Amino acid sequence: MSKRQLRLLKVIVFVVCLLPFSFIVWDTLNNLLGADPIQTLHFKTGDWTLRFLLLTLSLSPLSRLFNVPLPLRFSRMFGLFTFFYASMHMLVWLVLDQSLSIDNMLEDVPASPYIILGLLAYTLLIPLAATSTAHMMRVMGDSWFTLHKLIYLIAVMGVIHFFWLTKLDYIEPLIYAFVLSVLLAFRWPVIKRIFL
Repeated sequence: MSKRQLRLLKVIVFVVCLLPFSFIVWDTLNNLLGADPIQTLHFKTGDWTLRFLLLTLSLSPLSRLFNVPLPLRFSRMFGLFTFFYASMHMLVWLVLDQSLSIDNMLEDVPASPYIILGLLAYTLLIPLAATSTAHMMRVMGDSWFTLHKLIYLIAVMGVIHFFWLTKLDYIEPLIYAFVLSVLLAFRWPVIKRIFL
C-alpha cells in the first residue's frame, strides 16, 4: 500500500470513528435520548469507550493472525478515540450528572464503587493519551511500552465498571467480558510476564 493510499484510508477510518459521536450529537439536538437523557448519554459514551478499547486491543492479534502490519498502523488512532469517548463519558458525569459540584461528587463517589473504578481507569488512560506521539515513543524508549501495557488493566477495569453499573440486563457486559477474555488469552504470555 502506497503512502497516499494509507493516508486516504486513515482519513476514512477517522471519519468512521467520529460517526458514533455524530449520532450522539444528532440525538441530543433532536431530543431523541428518551425519558432519561443523561443516563442514555452515560451508556452511549461508555459503550463506545469500551468498543474502541477492545478494537485497539484487537489490532495486534489481527496483525499476527493475518500476518499483515496494516492493523497496527491504526493503534494510535483507535487508542486516542478510546480516550476521546472516555472523556465524553467523564464530561457527561461531571457536567450533566454532577453539575460540576464538588459536594455532589463527594456524596456520590464513596457510595458508588463503579464510579471509583471508572475514575481510576480514566486517570490511567490520561498518561497513555499524553504519550501517544511518535516523539514520546522515541524519548521514553522501552519505558513507553511498559507504560502502554496498562491498557490491559484499564480494559479489565472498564468491563468491571460496566458490570457494576448494570443492574438488570447483563447480556452486553457479558459480551464485552467474553471478547476481552479472548483478547487477553491471546496476549497471556505478555500479561503474565508483566503482572505475575
